[in-house]
This record gives sequence, C-alpha cells and structure tokens, in this order.
Amino acid sequence: MTQTHSTKPNPVILLIEDDSQIRRFLRTTLTSNGYTLIESTSGQDGLHQVSAQRPDLIILDLGLPDMDGLAVTEQLRAWTGTPILVLSARDKEGDKVKALDLGADDYLTKPFGTEELLARIRVGLRHLQQAIHIETPIFTVENVRVDLEHRHVFVDDQEVHLTPIEYKLLTTLIRFADRVVTQRQLLKEIWGPSYDEETHYLRIYMGQLRHKLEADPAQPRFLITEPGVGYRLKADS
Repeated sequence: MTQTHSTKPNPVILLIEDDSQIRRFLRTTLTSNGYTLIESTSGQDGLHQVSAQRPDLIILDLGLPDMDGLAVTEQLRAWTGTPILVLSARDKEGDKVKALDLGADDYLTKPFGTEELLARIRVGLRHLQQAIHIETPIFTVENVRVDLEHRHVFVDDQEVHLTPIEYKLLTTLIRFADRVVTQRQLLKEIWGPSYDEETHYLRIYMGQLRHKLEADPAQPRFLITEPGVGYRLKADS
C-alpha cells in the first residue's frame, strides 16, 4: 500500500529511543515544527507501534535496552518501507553502516543539531516522492542535467561523456538522491555481489565522476562523501 506522506498536515513520527534527554529534546523540536510525535522506549514496543500507528517516518536509536536496533531495522524492512532515520553514537560507525545496509534510509550521528535533524526528516518524508520523480526522464542538480531516457549527461548544456561504469554510479546515486548509499550497496549494484569489499573501485570512479561534473572536484557540492560509510548525491540544495 502506497503512503503519501506529504498530504498529511501533521506527519506522524515514531521515535524509538530510551534516552529521556534525547526524547525530551526531540519532543520539543518536532512538535514545535508541526510534527505529531509517538514515543517508544524499547525495540519490541517500537515494532508494535509501527504496526499499530503506521507512522510516516521512524527515528530509531541503535542502542536500545531490550534488543539491537539493527534487529529492529531488519524486522521492519521485512514488511514496511516506512523511512527509517537511525540515531548513531560517534563510535558506532560499523553499526551505522550495517543499519544502512539492512535498509535504513539515513542516519544522524550523536550529538546532532536541530537544523540537521529537521533536514534529514524532510529528506525522509520526501523518499517516496523522490522515487516517483526519478521515473521522470530528466534529473537536474546544480548545473548538471541527466537525460535518463536517452542516457545523456550535460554540464552547462554541454554534453559530457561518461563511461558505462561512471554512468551507472551516477544513476544509482540519483535513484537514492539525498540519501546516503553505503559503499557495499554501491559495489553490489554496479559491479556485483562478489565485489562488495573492493572499496578502491569506488574511490577511483567517484574521483573521475567529480572531475567531469563538479566545478571544483576537491570540494564537491553534490557528490558528497560520507566518511567511513559511503556517498550521497545532494540534490536538496
């Protein structure tokens, strides 16, 4: 069943978090910005609330008292496509990558600021809209235009030649626009499952792609590296 998040006047967010200070902060921030908040302090109750309340977006802490947040992510993805925004401690980078590989949409590293939180939520709520948008034949970011139907790429209206691998890397990032895509996800999508450890491939081809598309490849504006995790095509400028 397709959910249309943007039509609701007050999108419903389920927060699965046992830290009372973070819950208090998020309660104040989200309700004052027009969101309806449901709170859960454990993984099992969170799973129940997703089923019962059908939220528009889930904010999930990985360090829950009763079960691993990774297990919660895996169970949720078995039956729902509701966007999941993971909360991750700075020293839990491996868990963050695993959560994304299991199907989480994005992550926030603790501590995080209000503006970044709200931006990540907006991205999550646009997830389904973006999936529809990518079906349209033209994708534009900055001064780059990609004709997905005819497989042409333009920078400032000048056509740029991409190799088949570069083009597949670009279109994979477009498909997940504004969402982090892990290195393993990209390697499996582009080269196949037997290449999921060959991270140097990504560094090489991402460097080539930036040189062809970014005004300043050393300081990319839209082909963004998420250190230790993967890459994000930043379409939300």
